Order: sequence, then C-alpha cells, then structure tokens
Amino acid sequence: MSEERAVTANGNILVIGGGISGLTAAIEAAEAGYNVYLVEKNPYLGGRVAQLYRYFPKLCPPYCGLEIFFKRIRSNPKIKFFTLAEVENVSGQPGAYNVTIKLNPRYVDLEKCTACGECVKVCPAEKPNEFNYGMDKTKAIYLPHEMAFPMKYVIDPDYCQKADGCKACVEACKYDAINQDMEPKTMNIQVGAIILATGWQPYDATKLDNLGFGKYENVITNVMMERLAAINGPTKGKIVRPSDGKEIESIAFVQCAGSRDENHLPYCSAVCCLASLKQATYVREQYPEAKIYIFYIDIRALGRFEDFYRKVQSDENIILIKGKAVKITEDPETKDLIVEAENTLTGEKIKQKVNMVVLATGMEPVAKNLKIPGIDVAKDDFGFIAPSQNSGVYGVGCARKPADVASSVEDATGAALKAIQCVVRR
Repeated sequence: MSEERAVTANGNILVIGGGISGLTAAIEAAEAGYNVYLVEKNPYLGGRVAQLYRYFPKLCPPYCGLEIFFKRIRSNPKIKFFTLAEVENVSGQPGAYNVTIKLNPRYVDLEKCTACGECVKVCPAEKPNEFNYGMDKTKAIYLPHEMAFPMKYVIDPDYCQKADGCKACVEACKYDAINQDMEPKTMNIQVGAIILATGWQPYDATKLDNLGFGKYENVITNVMMERLAAINGPTKGKIVRPSDGKEIESIAFVQCAGSRDENHLPYCSAVCCLASLKQATYVREQYPEAKIYIFYIDIRALGRFEDFYRKVQSDENIILIKGKAVKITEDPETKDLIVEAENTLTGEKIKQKVNMVVLATGMEPVAKNLKIPGIDVAKDDFGFIAPSQNSGVYGVGCARKPADVASSVEDATGAALKAIQCVVRR
C-alpha cells in the first residue's frame, strides 16, 4: 500500500463515536497510514470509560490508558476529530461514501480557550452534571471533567442565560474565547469505509418499578456508583448515602437489574457481575467493617477473571446470595432499604436491611435507535449491529455486543483492519 493511495478520498475512514472502541479504531487505522475522521457527539473524547473509577481486574484508573490514546491522537496528523458533532447523512457505496457532518456550536473558541476557569466563577446558571449522571451540578459554562480531551470549556445553550442578556462569562474571559452567537455548521467529506463505534447506554432503571430507583434516593445504579467512588466525582471519591451523606455500614448489590428478563433486556450484559465485584472492593477499602451483600442469579466471570471473582468471594465481609431481588422498599424513618429475595440454594425467604442499594443495570446499545440517512446496517433482535463481511460499514465494541474494555479494544483493532481491507479492495 503506497502513501499516495492512502491519502486519496476513498482511502479515508470515518469513525462514528469517540469512546474506547472508536479511539482504538481511529488510532490503528491512522497509524497504518490512512486518514481518519473521528466524530463524537459529546464535547469530549473517551466515552463511558472516562466515567469509570477503575478497570477490573487490576483496579487501575482509566486515565492512564486514555492519556496514552490522546497523546497518540495529538501526535498523528492523519486523525481529525470533531466533538459536539453528528453525522447527518451518508450517500454512495463502499469505497466511495459522501458524508455530511453537523458541527454543533461549542460557544467557546478551541484555539483561544486556555481552560483557566474564570468564566465558571461568574456564571450564574447551573445545570445537572451529566458526567456524574446528575448527582451534582455544574455551571452552564463548564469543563466536562478534569481530564477532558480537548481540555476546553463548553456552554450548554439549554441553561445559558444569554437570552436574558447575561454576558458574565464573555466579560470575564480575557482571551476573548467566548462567542455566544456561534451557529451550527456543516461539512462534507469523502470516505471509503465507516466504523460505527456508537457504544452503549445504561438501561433505564426507572422502568424497574419493583426496585425503587427514582423513588428512593438511596437506590442508585452501577454507573452512578463508579462516579461516587471517583476522586473527581460528586463526593470527591467518598462513598456515602445520597439522601443524607452518611457513611456506609451495609450495602446491597442487585445483579441482573432488568437483564435476562423478557420484559426488559433479555440478554446478559457480560460485565455487570464483574462490575459489582469490583465495586464491592471500593466499599471494602473505605469501610473495612461494612457488610456487603450481592444478590445474584449466576456470577459470570469468564476466562482470566475467574481469579478476581475468587479473591472477592473469599472476603468474609462480602456475602453472596444466590437469589434474584424481587422487591425493594424503604424504611421511611431511617431511609434504609429492605431487599426482598429468595435464596435458591436454601429456599430461605430473605428481607435484608441495608443503608444503600446499587442496581447492576445492563448495557443497551445506542445503535438500537440509531438513524442516519444512508446507513442501513443489519441489527440483531436486541439492537446490536450484526457482523458484516463486505458492507463497508462495520459495527464495533459495545455497538456490536456487550463487552468489557479489553474486548472492545481487541474488536476495534479488527474493525480497523476490515475498514482498511474495504478501501484497498475498492
């Protein structure tokens, strides 16, 4: 493959989604000599991985790996990335796609912003912090998180008070980086192959009426637990009860919350058991005497993760109960929660009182509701993108199946190869 062929229009590759799968696919293709356009709807790259506290099984923070990825992107001129962007239309065929991309306004000039933070100090408007799943607030002009890439501020137009004449951030910025009048733009590109790395979203736990999410403050989800434990989370890493900020003496993890259930997600999301085992270690570190109860159908820790499961299982303060939680209620006086289940090994009916409950909700593919004119990919019964050999459009990572970080990285490397094969064949 010559360098000349690699930079022609039909040798370009489009990656939709800037999470761990999209980043991997983009970097691998670019380092093989191909021009890559990376499109991400959020104002930062990193996806759900950036919201994790630690990976399993080594329990190391995700920023180490992400920072290496970002360094590779910064040093590679063949990658052009666009945040707050979305693909509006695709036409053409494998090897020769025409793509229209909408660039939504950031209201902050990427070249001028130094991330000094002076704008935040004067902003009068607040909004729910999406990065922390709404558990705290941020200003209408905000940095998505402390390790955001790009490390630039952004304004949420739904909360900004510019319509009321507010220009506080504009006046505070000595670099003239804020423009409240920015408008959406569009750009057109030509690519030979498209990689869909649209990722996943947590299943909506409010649909689980019997488990109390949205009704009781002290029932949270597994993704919220990651943010509670994170140093840059809403409580600066202290795991406490949302209702009153009290420390934890007992906590329950409820597995398969909506998963393996024909009324919700009929499939297993593959990583929820390991996520709860990992989060049990978070609690154990902060509260050595706390009692931790894990209600499960089966503990699934395949392959090399079996040792991690055995290690957690051996902890005397972590109690595994084989039984699906059927109901959660609240003691109105203490705000404690009562988890009702049946131990299928003993037949015992259980009503376990705890300070807090974490629901292990499953992965739902964003691709399930993905509608991009001109992109027609096959999906399975659950909304995941089905494998394709010669389509020119390739699903990857959690857009294709539930997967952990390591599996997503491996899958993305394969997708990059498929995309390269597509443009070579054409």
